[in-house]
Formats: sequence, C-alpha cells, structure tokens
Amino acid sequence: MAGCDHCHDAPPADGRFRRVLWVALAVNAAMFLVEVAASWVSGSMALQADALDFLGDSFNYAISLVVLGMGLATRAKAAWLKGLSMGLFGVWVLGSTIWRAFTGTAPDAGIMGLTGTLALVANVSVAALFFRYREGDANMRSVWLCSRNDAFANVAVILAAGGVFATASHWPDLLVAAVIAALCLHASVDVLTRARAEMRQGAMEHRRAHDPVHGYGD
Repeated sequence: MAGCDHCHDAPPADGRFRRVLWVALAVNAAMFLVEVAASWVSGSMALQADALDFLGDSFNYAISLVVLGMGLATRAKAAWLKGLSMGLFGVWVLGSTIWRAFTGTAPDAGIMGLTGTLALVANVSVAALFFRYREGDANMRSVWLCSRNDAFANVAVILAAGGVFATASHWPDLLVAAVIAALCLHASVDVLTRARAEMRQGAMEHRRAHDPVHGYGD
C-alpha cells in the first residue's frame, strides 16, 4: 500500500466523516427496505441482490461508526471483517443467480427501472460525500468502495430493466445480479488486502502511534 498518507495509529479527527457515515447509514437502511419490497413485487434477482447489498453496506457503515477514532489496528480489523462480509455476499448472490437461472421468470421491467433510478440517485449522493476519503485507510476505503460499487450496480439494474423489457427474458436481470456479485468480490479482495497490510503496520508501529511514517505494508 505504497504512498498511504493516512496509515497512522491515530485516525484523523474528522467530524464531517462521522456525519457522512450517519447519512450513508440512514440512506442505505431506507433503500434496503424499498428494494426488498420492489424485488418481491417485481420478481427481480438484480433488485434482490442490490437490496441485500444495501443491507450489507448499512452494516459496514455501522461498524465504521463504532471504530471511528480508535487505533489503526482496531480499524484495520473492522475493515477486514467488512471485506469478508462483502466477499460472502458476493458468493451468495452468485449462487442465487445460478439457481434462479433454472427456476426464474422475466421480472417486471417497469418496477426494476424505477427502483434502480431511485437507488442510483441515493448512491451517487452518498458516493459524492465519501469521495474525499477514497484514498484513506482500509476502513475509509471500504466505505468509498461500497458507495461506488452500488452506483455502478444501479446503472446496471436500469440497463437490465431495458433488456428485460426488450426481450421479455430474465437473462438481463440475472446478468446484472452476477455483475453485482463480481463487484462485491473484487472490492472484498481490495479491502482485505489493505486491512491485512494495516494490521501488520499497526503491530509494528504500536509505540509510534503519532509518527507519520509512509510506505509500510507494501
């Protein structure tokens, strides 16, 4: 993790970051409820995957709020837990998508498109708030990745709705669900790698908490 300027045992005292986390938590929890209902009504696997992603992100933001202000080692362990949860979610969605390929029918394209657009507005807004923290420690990086990936996933859901409408098939919906799973797995690897490096650094710099040393964990 070369060039990390935030890898100190003492995290930056940023009240704005805490406020952004609370906003993100509220938005994601609300959108989870909206998409669960929409996925049930529409029969969309992509919306179901996105709804569970909102739930996972809510969990991640809550963890971030708990460890905010703690030492690097604690934050890195929390990031590792979040990375693991992202990976498990990706595996679950991928498995469910394969299962639905043999049992599903075409979902309601109108509900998919409307819900996907609403989710995109929510996630772009949250991602914009987190943009300045995207190159922070693994904990900050994980919340940025959550928001960024969700925005990409929402665009994909909207495109899938168009595909379902045009083809009257469930395959565009399943393809997007698989894309969401792949995004989660990729982000999981990124966060786990950073968190592992920061846990090693935290152990090495236990007695040098306020020394801005760069380059550890490469």
